[in-house]
Amino acid sequence: MARKFRGESVHKVDSKGRVSIPAPFRRVLEENDPEWTEGLYPNLVIVYGDKNRQFLEGFTMTAMADVDSRIEALPRGSRNRRILERMFSGQAVSMQVDETGRLVLSPKLREKINIKDEAVFVASGDTFQIWEPTAYAANEAKYEEWIEEFDADFDPLTLLDAEPEV
Repeated sequence: MARKFRGESVHKVDSKGRVSIPAPFRRVLEENDPEWTEGLYPNLVIVYGDKNRQFLEGFTMTAMADVDSRIEALPRGSRNRRILERMFSGQAVSMQVDETGRLVLSPKLREKINIKDEAVFVASGDTFQIWEPTAYAANEAKYEEWIEEFDADFDPLTLLDAEPEV
């Protein structure tokens, strides 16, 4: 079973857009890049998406290949396929981690989510998100509101057995 991203952390972003990727995240990127070997730097895909998306999403090469194959299975020319191709191909950029474990976020990517001098990295299973700290705090407040809907003794694992949402 492939290693997953776990945890969250805040990292400085320098004036050139360089930001360190959490070390455990780098291990996941390495493990899920079929072209990676010792001495090379792992590849990944950053999806920035449409104007409503408030974060950048980092995909391992394995996770992106899965998304690509699922998109390719849709009928060519269908609305869903065109939407997904736009987001996961057109509104995405391939990157490589540099020799010091950093990503270089272009001005376009930084402006997209209003990143200045800090970025929050948040694990999301087989992907990770990069947030501007204030936007992430607002998103966390929404999450806390959802959690407050449950009883104090609520076991979150029961959600795994819940009926799928439509």
